[in-house]
Amino acid sequence: MADLHALGLIGTIEEDEDIDVAQESSASEDEGTSVKQQKKKKKVGNSDFNSIFSFTDQYDIADTFDPDVVLKMAKKRKSASSLDDKIAEARKKRRKADVDENGNANSKAGSDEEVEEDMESSSEEDEDLKPDMIRTKEKKKKKKKKDIIAEEEVLSEKIVFSESIDSFDDKTLFQDMHISRPLLKALSGMKFVRPTPIQSATIPIALLGKDICACAVTGSGKTAAFMLPILERLLYRPKQTSVTRVLILVPTRELAVQVHTVGRQLAQFTNIDLCLSAGGLDVKSQEAALRMGPDIVVATPGRLIDHLHNAPNFSLSNIEILVLDEADRMLDEYFAEQMKEIIRLCSLQRQTMLFSATMSEEVKDLAAVSLKNPVKVFMNENTDVALGLRQEFIRIRPNREGDREAIVSALVTRTFCDKCMVFIQTKIQAHRMHIILGLLGVNVGELHGNLSQAQRLETLKKFKDGDIDVMLATDLASRGLDIDGVKTVINFTMPNTIKHYVHRVGRTARAGKSGRSVTLVGEKERKMLKDIVKKAKTPLKSRVVPLEVISRFRDKIDVLEEDIKEIKREEIEEKEMKATENKINKAKNLLEADQDTRARGKRTWFQSHGERMAEKESLRLGDFSKQKKGKKTTARKLTPEDRVGFEITKSQMYAAKVSKKSNKPKRIRMFNENEGSQGPKTKIKKNKKKSSFDLELTSTGKSAVKKFRAGPSYQERKELGLVGKQNQKQSQSKKQPQSKKQPQSRKQSQNKKKRKR
Repeated sequence: MADLHALGLIGTIEEDEDIDVAQESSASEDEGTSVKQQKKKKKVGNSDFNSIFSFTDQYDIADTFDPDVVLKMAKKRKSASSLDDKIAEARKKRRKADVDENGNANSKAGSDEEVEEDMESSSEEDEDLKPDMIRTKEKKKKKKKKDIIAEEEVLSEKIVFSESIDSFDDKTLFQDMHISRPLLKALSGMKFVRPTPIQSATIPIALLGKDICACAVTGSGKTAAFMLPILERLLYRPKQTSVTRVLILVPTRELAVQVHTVGRQLAQFTNIDLCLSAGGLDVKSQEAALRMGPDIVVATPGRLIDHLHNAPNFSLSNIEILVLDEADRMLDEYFAEQMKEIIRLCSLQRQTMLFSATMSEEVKDLAAVSLKNPVKVFMNENTDVALGLRQEFIRIRPNREGDREAIVSALVTRTFCDKCMVFIQTKIQAHRMHIILGLLGVNVGELHGNLSQAQRLETLKKFKDGDIDVMLATDLASRGLDIDGVKTVINFTMPNTIKHYVHRVGRTARAGKSGRSVTLVGEKERKMLKDIVKKAKTPLKSRVVPLEVISRFRDKIDVLEEDIKEIKREEIEEKEMKATENKINKAKNLLEADQDTRARGKRTWFQSHGERMAEKESLRLGDFSKQKKGKKTTARKLTPEDRVGFEITKSQMYAAKVSKKSNKPKRIRMFNENEGSQGPKTKIKKNKKKSSFDLELTSTGKSAVKKFRAGPSYQERKELGLVGKQNQKQSQSKKQPQSKKQPQSRKQSQNKKKRKR
């Protein structure tokens, strides 16, 4: 062995040698371990690295996103990390104050090592506390058969489907679907071995050019289900002229970037061009890309309309395929006017495909897309969650609503320490939780609409790469985002509707993997919890966080309130300074530019400013930011209960608005909407007979009109029982004695004489 080591070789293991074998740990064991123990594991694993090696923050944006799109993230990198810098500075100041109180003047306060020691000391205190208790929640009642039939009838009563598909062949391979070799090569490179159920059912129908209305659970591969047949058809396109033939519309910018990335990966061995048109990215580079006539455009509605009205040489007149990803959101009232404008500018002869995990139920929305003999592909029910998802719920007592911040902080620091997403209703509360968790030592990031696009993409990339352990997000990140390895989803409050809940928890347990969701439920939210329990296919769990743990974290948050106020004040000052600088730069540019440049700089919109403001005002749930006018009251301090009440109130107002819209009476039509629809129907509808009034009203032919004017025929009168009644009346009149003629009046006799003359 010594000779081998001298030559620089490694010898084999001898029989007498003793080897230390590392113990294996499962996911359930990691849940009980503390932050300190997990950090020790990381330190042991990192001991093999060279001390000289160091990581750099620089990375190539072109490897992740479209190289044609300029993100300009280098200039904005400082502003994106400014909040984390403020949090780190506040932690150093607090650490220094604690050291001064203890009299340790010789220690170097504010170093990174002391910050880590502070975290470890706090975790040691939390180790002594009781762990969370988990109980299985059994169903009280079985699911009624009426509810199952009603869920299956959601779309069959609304639209006439030419075909309905709810099964697939599990033995089908990509090679059996007549897909070209360049696409098969790309699929093998992406490690797609076997098609998912939605892909097996959708791809053959989409290749035939039929309209599709597809519904499947989140993480089932819907993006590849519509992208593969599109690319296959574009391989045989005429190549004389370059025109845009496919339009894919998505609701959020992050989802647009993801769909565009998947499309580029699938088309890497073909000559098909893809272009990304999303808000927050560089407008000029997008206009240059659209001017070249790319085959596929992945866009968000707002930026697409901007290009249609302001970019020359770009139109939707040659669109052959229109895809609406997350169709129920795209056909929602918030996108209603924009979708009408886009569909008006699209070509009439096209193939339309709708994909979502929760399909819309509105007749007018689906009719607006003008589906022609669509095929219904429903692999799952509208409210199904992934089978590998473990659903847990934490009950909040009526007088303990203010404990939600403390409970989420305890869950994130004690149990779910990495690859965790926390969904919060509002952007203000998400920002506050970012500051709180950052001051508690959690590596956290936020994703919502108040951030710039560069900040949003950077946060998303850091979370995917593992640089951020916990990501706080609003419903902006609840749809379609495929983030690999998300272990836990935490809901700060119950979502607006069950549809929102399905999309939120769908960020984990994707593509057959397992995951966990933890939802905090108060007394006002128990009605939605009952609906989730009824629709659940697996037993739910009830998690109980010990009271001493909650009180410990609530005390920590109360101590940090002054630091939170100071950080918010600094942010407001920086925001005002930045806004002032932007106004000065804008005025300077206008003064330096000539008249032609000023005229070209104005971008038009399909709505006027007044119409746009009126639409926004009609869609608003309420004005919660301003205080009530009239009474002059002193500004009181907001309590945790007030902040949580704001979250719940906004959610309930949205749910009430959706319920009111669904219960709104429909317009009376001259045709029967259910006529000719395929699919299961209830027994009541089968046995129901049409009255003669309905038949006469719906039939407008010439023969029907003549018949209506002539009155009922003898056979119809006989069926209605009128023939026998008339005979009885005639017989009764014959039996009665004829009355004597009454004497005519003077006027009647005079009129009679005049007629004779």
